[in-house]
Amino acid sequence: MQARQAGSRLGPRPLPLHLGTALMTWASSENALRLWKPGSPNSNPASPAPEAIAALLPEIAALEARAGAGAFDEALRREIGRRMERLADGVLAYRRHHVHRTLENPPAAWSEGNTRLLDYGATHRAARVRGARAVLVVPSLINRWEVLDLTAEKSLLRAMAARGLRPYLVDWGTPNAEERRFDTAAYVARLERAVAFLAKRARRAPAVMGYCMGGTLTVALAARQPRRVAGLALLAAPWDFHADRTGQAFLVSSGPLLAQVADKVGELPVDILQTLFWSLDPWLAVKKFGRFLGMDQQGDPAKEFVLLEDWLNDGAPLAGPTARECLIGWYGENMPGAGKWIVSGRRIVPSKINVPALVMIPSGDRIVPPLSAAALADPAKGLRNATRIDLPLGHIGMVVSSRARDLCWTPLLEWLSNIPAKQRR
Repeated sequence: MQARQAGSRLGPRPLPLHLGTALMTWASSENALRLWKPGSPNSNPASPAPEAIAALLPEIAALEARAGAGAFDEALRREIGRRMERLADGVLAYRRHHVHRTLENPPAAWSEGNTRLLDYGATHRAARVRGARAVLVVPSLINRWEVLDLTAEKSLLRAMAARGLRPYLVDWGTPNAEERRFDTAAYVARLERAVAFLAKRARRAPAVMGYCMGGTLTVALAARQPRRVAGLALLAAPWDFHADRTGQAFLVSSGPLLAQVADKVGELPVDILQTLFWSLDPWLAVKKFGRFLGMDQQGDPAKEFVLLEDWLNDGAPLAGPTARECLIGWYGENMPGAGKWIVSGRRIVPSKINVPALVMIPSGDRIVPPLSAAALADPAKGLRNATRIDLPLGHIGMVVSSRARDLCWTPLLEWLSNIPAKQRR
């Protein structure tokens, strides 16, 4: 996440979609009133109002009898304008906010293409002790890694180092010309070379932690390189993409068209990816920017909101072949959940993976349905040696909320620190 000049923020992305959603929804209430209000020039007796609206029409008529004809219509227009103004003010307050992420990133220990391994233990005494457990931390390919290191106080990576672990963070970067041709197998192959580097450097197999889509990729890594993975921690990692499709109708239905876009463009652009997130909760921007406007703009909650929003709007495009594989192969055909996902000639079957595993499932997750992530902890079809922890948190809240340290970080770090010695190689 690069530091930006004041006023240069682009979010919330795509802004026209968020503003249009609010305006069209609120304006439709005015149009509906014209359609259903008795005596209105636009009323249509052949299109009766829904029962809930019809019950309010007599009350509206009584109000107008006291205040004058058209009074309710004018009040409705004023309220629509007030809400749009509040949304716009919230967005502008965010865009003009002075706070930017200022944490210094650690040095890179390894790189390949635009991918780097950032060594979070290099400058932390507790992580540099002899025998410190190396942990390969793999974030999603879509949203960048900074959510794991947002501020000094809300940094899972720095908490790992303070605990005596040695985290190495995968910074995927932005796909270059070669990486725009990557499918998921190419990314897993890159992880295999990264984990080989760490195993050689640490002189024993590192643990591996995957977050969101990064967790799905690390399952393939563990299946292909079990001797180089001492333990596998998965945070909100999707696996069974047909376990719960609630709220994902737009994503599933638009998948084939978006795959064609990715084929022609060579990547799936950030604004299209953000549109998919918008589809999960079209009103989220309206709600959260309204709350933000009511915050003390100099307080910590407002500053953390800005940093998190910067992260959300600073994603990377998804390589074309990977986008097609995810949209069609994962969401469309459920290849991982059906046991049909093949990576470089190997079918990835969780029940054949025997490394110690921790599966953390946030119950309030709207990005990765809990049932999708829970498939990896299923006693029959999931990872053979898995411990399951359910968290009363959301997809992002599990790593940055006020309760993340106690509910997620603490058991995660405890588990990573106590991987059975017999698995060390």
